[in-house]
Amino acid sequence: MQGSHLHKQLGFLDVFCIACGAMISSGIFILPGVAFNLSGPFVFLSYFIAGILALLGTLSIIELATAMPKAGGDYFFINRSLGPMAGTISGLLSWFALSLKSAFAVFGISELLYLTFQIPILISAVSLCVLFVIINIVGVKAASRLEVILVIGLFALMIWFIVGGIPEIIPSHFVPALPHGLNSLISTAGFVFVSFGGLLNIASISEEVKNPTKNIPRAMIGAVIVISIFYSFMLVATVGLLPAEILSETLTPIADAAQIFAGRPGFIIISIAALLAFVTTANAGILSASRYPLALSEDNLLPLFIRRTIGKQKAPVVAIILTALLIGVALFFNLEILVKFASVVILTTYIFTNVAVIILRESNIQNYRPTYKTPLYPLTQIVSIILFSLLIIDMGAVAIEVSVVVIVLASLCYFLYGRKKQSQEFALLHLIERIVNRKLTSNTLESELREIITHRDELQKDRFHLLLEKSPVHDVTESMTVDTFFKYVAKKYGQPLGLAEDNLFSLLRDREAESSTAITPFIAIPHIVVPGEKRFAMCIVRNKAGIKFSAENDDVKAIFILAGSQDERNFHLQALAAIAQIVHHREFSKLWLEAKNEDQLKDILLLAERSRQ
Repeated sequence: MQGSHLHKQLGFLDVFCIACGAMISSGIFILPGVAFNLSGPFVFLSYFIAGILALLGTLSIIELATAMPKAGGDYFFINRSLGPMAGTISGLLSWFALSLKSAFAVFGISELLYLTFQIPILISAVSLCVLFVIINIVGVKAASRLEVILVIGLFALMIWFIVGGIPEIIPSHFVPALPHGLNSLISTAGFVFVSFGGLLNIASISEEVKNPTKNIPRAMIGAVIVISIFYSFMLVATVGLLPAEILSETLTPIADAAQIFAGRPGFIIISIAALLAFVTTANAGILSASRYPLALSEDNLLPLFIRRTIGKQKAPVVAIILTALLIGVALFFNLEILVKFASVVILTTYIFTNVAVIILRESNIQNYRPTYKTPLYPLTQIVSIILFSLLIIDMGAVAIEVSVVVIVLASLCYFLYGRKKQSQEFALLHLIERIVNRKLTSNTLESELREIITHRDELQKDRFHLLLEKSPVHDVTESMTVDTFFKYVAKKYGQPLGLAEDNLFSLLRDREAESSTAITPFIAIPHIVVPGEKRFAMCIVRNKAGIKFSAENDDVKAIFILAGSQDERNFHLQALAAIAQIVHHREFSKLWLEAKNEDQLKDILLLAERSRQ
């Protein structure tokens, strides 16, 4: 699979602004009137509840994104946990959802241009799609810079609206608070959940984030909290300013509210804010949504030409164009149905990602190493799955039926194309293997995750790392004395080290006689000098039953044997220091004993925290 990597170009501010820009859009500038009809004056609570639920669902996405920062985000997580069929369905659903969210934004821009300059909506929509395609083909950094500038300007205008509008609100506008009952508040939260769909954008571009282990959690959690607060205060001001009969009919509720306390200039200012919001969402949407067909193509679940990139920044030109075409088609569909469909898809994705976390954790895959772990596992995941399922049911039959149609089409895509092209190992197989105690997997998933971690942490492949990669690892099961062990090593590794069996045994035994090479009751590092020049080799042994090196160290389970010529003295010391750093990690003993095979033993050493030369 993915032999190449997208460039890491996005810092914290880029990621935060892309997330915020993808969320601030039609969800706040168009939908409040529709949401008000569904829930009543306390519609701001629906938005706040949706924000809390988004934060709850985001926790699992953050965990997965810090473990596997790859293009395609939630598609990649679900593919590697539930398998390629579930991955294909999830990837295409998320592609549709984010593309539809961008379509709302393009529609909003086109509507504003029509009202202001009488430019036909279709012409402006097509032109905008072409413009955003060009920006994204230039590169992700250019797109992110535009996003940062626009979001900062957007925040300034939103703060102006809140500060100017809240002092002018009319308290009687909030009576009756819940004319349609408490349940309407919850169901409306599901309806406006699409407003927080921008959080998926970050997962889909996580491979391009610098220092993803820190920047992704901070940016995603920060974005959902900030946007939830903005949404709530803006809705309080809007409901308090606009009479119910106007709010229930308008598609420009925030601008109409601004006109009440700031006149025509207020309407223009918020219209500019809406325009900025739609631009940020459309831009971020094409940037993020295009990574789904890219990832599917790289996994051979869609035709390979889709993964084609151009330029130094490797912009996925075909995936970007396909995304823009999907956005263009979406402009012709009913707005409310599209909103519900997008919300159902995003909720479904959150369910999938919570299931993925459970499967990955319970499968005991060694190289699943998130730097952020969801608190209160598995309660958080179980509660999230139940809540999101109930919200989907509340969305109504039409939205669910549309989602089912897309799921059927995605399934056909997999069975007619992807199933024949790809055989992917996934975490669910590891979990089943653990339950039935039968060998069902190889080491391909562990190897892939090892490469992801190496790229994620930007681990330098220094000389010791390269030595580890080629060093033999052996898992011994029977208990041994130190002499028996040295005879075993001499017989097995004498020839690879270029030494006669008896000679190697003598060197090991004589070195042990000088002083025990067992540095702890668990670890030993026998090291010898061999004749010749520029010679250095290492072999690694695990013995769960234990080896008796001395009376004090009679149960040694991790042995690192070093053999180097005299001129490699400096590297010999570097290797000893590297091993010492690795084995002194507080979880080394636990990981060493739990490793299922020799490949996992080597991965423990390759991915260990240590200073690198």
